[in-house]
Amino acid sequence: MLLRLIPKVFYADINVGLDLFVRCLGFEILHQDESISVLGRDGAKVYLMQNAELAALDRPELAIETDDITAIYEEIKARAPEVLHPNMPAIKRRPWGAQEFAVLDSTTVCVVFRQW
Repeated sequence: MLLRLIPKVFYADINVGLDLFVRCLGFEILHQDESISVLGRDGAKVYLMQNAELAALDRPELAIETDDITAIYEEIKARAPEVLHPNMPAIKRRPWGAQEFAVLDSTTVCVVFRQW
């Protein structure tokens, strides 16, 4: 019955989020108006909202599961290596068994890519 959990991420400057998700991660803009940007790639979606007050309260860590972590990693490394997280800039097997790497934007929104 449940299909997806879609996060809403707040930015003081929504262009930072658009840069991360569109330029760096290859998401497409599915809808955009004065209140929301809906982005998607494959089966993943995220809603970006510009609201400095709410952005100051939380900088989330999001996880995206993939079935080809190597391809995603190589794509991001070629497109935007500057966003690779300094603590997880390469694919690594984690103690819980998943392979992971992460990206980090200038506001510290973190996106972890994970393959089980």
